[in-house]
Amino acid sequence: MAETRWVFGYGSLMWRPGFPYAERAAATLHGRRRAFCIYSVHHRGTYERPGLVLGLAPGGAVRGMAYRVEDSDWPEVYAYLIEREQPTETYVEARRAVRLADGRREEALVFLSDVRHPQWAGALGLQRQAELIAGATGLSGRNVDYLRDLVGHLREEGIRDHAMETLLGMVEARELAAG
Repeated sequence: MAETRWVFGYGSLMWRPGFPYAERAAATLHGRRRAFCIYSVHHRGTYERPGLVLGLAPGGAVRGMAYRVEDSDWPEVYAYLIEREQPTETYVEARRAVRLADGRREEALVFLSDVRHPQWAGALGLQRQAELIAGATGLSGRNVDYLRDLVGHLREEGIRDHAMETLLGMVEARELAAG
């Protein structure tokens, strides 16, 4: 019997998975929270001017998306996810139970923040997050665009993250003031 494979996304994987899937469902992961807790020196910043990217920090709960992947697609999907999510190995690959919106409980592949990695930023205040995000750019573009996409896509999914919305306002004000 084929194994059921799920992937949990809490950031850009929610709106841009980049892989084939058989099912997409709103899901909640308990014990972790969405946070700008990882210094980005690749996708949204550089070593000279790091930005911040999302991670799954310890504590709380996070709403995201779960994707069921056909067993036949899994080798390519897994290879893609490792390349996408692990350019600087700031995440720890794990399997965790997620609760789907319809009540099902499934085990999903998740990438947890590695609190021992040198790029772990920890629990930064909103002011410091805004300082780091404003003006940072990496291989995947401007850091503020990543935050803007996050807030917009969360809203589309019916998720209001007031801290992320406040952070976006702070970053946009900084960038406007910088001219």
